[in-house]
Amino acid sequence: MDGGALTQAMAGRLNEMKGPEAIFDLIYWANKIRQKFKGETIDLCAIVNAKSGRCSEDCAFCAQSSWYPTEAPNYPLLETDELLDSAHKAFENKAGRFGIVTSGRSLSCPKELDRVCQVISVLSAEGQISPCASLGLLTPDMVKALKLAGLTSYHHNIETAPSFYPSICTTHSFEARVKTIQVAKEEGLRICSGGIFGLGETMEQRLEMAFTLRELRVDSIPMNFLNSIPGTPLEGRPPLPPLELLKVIALFRFVLPRADIRTCGGREKGLRTLQPLMYMAGCNGTMIGNYLTTEGRNPKVDIQEIRDLGLLPRLSL
Repeated sequence: MDGGALTQAMAGRLNEMKGPEAIFDLIYWANKIRQKFKGETIDLCAIVNAKSGRCSEDCAFCAQSSWYPTEAPNYPLLETDELLDSAHKAFENKAGRFGIVTSGRSLSCPKELDRVCQVISVLSAEGQISPCASLGLLTPDMVKALKLAGLTSYHHNIETAPSFYPSICTTHSFEARVKTIQVAKEEGLRICSGGIFGLGETMEQRLEMAFTLRELRVDSIPMNFLNSIPGTPLEGRPPLPPLELLKVIALFRFVLPRADIRTCGGREKGLRTLQPLMYMAGCNGTMIGNYLTTEGRNPKVDIQEIRDLGLLPRLSL
């Protein structure tokens, strides 16, 4: 609360706290930290699955990987008008940020990058919603083009702890993900990077992930909770208990008091009726609407829950 940093030993002791009573104590103080550094405003974002399926990578959780027999849709990059329509709809649903997300290792086709840059340029000129992009691995030239178009924030998850990463992806390295984050940071972009919980990692590895994100000095941390997809190696893996997920959110707030922490995919299935408590556990943002290949819920419900807690949805840039 006075600006100090939690050590790994301190985080380990907090991690040892178990049972509902102890978790509620963690949530109480995580909420105090959120109030101190983030106030009472909740940041809302939305995404579009701009290019779906046929991904060459073998991420074990992903419905869009070509390695696995899933029912995820396959289609090329959406047209400019379709992407802009999705952005305008996100703005109507009160999102302040809009992410263009493409499947694949990288957006290597110059024409596709040009189209994404065109959409970013239009949205920047309109000034209603802040454009974000998640296009896979980046080169310095790609970052320069995106920034010139008006991009201010880039999303690229590290997915999990470095020690667990080889268990969920073998087709590109953890270091390659870190390199993309560093390239984007060098050009002055705001970094949104987090991952998925419930892949089989330990609580200690979740803390390892939190400290890795702190070392990378990311600005925003999307916290996804596994929604196991039929056909993937993680098919049938049960969701984590809601109180365990709230504990993870609280621990991340302790480790990263100044970062934006937002709940994203899988929160409906993972947290169930305890969804409103994610704000009390320390998150100051959430993704509204649908996700990449799974449905979300009506954004009006999210906004009502935020207001019912005495919090304020951020309805503008």
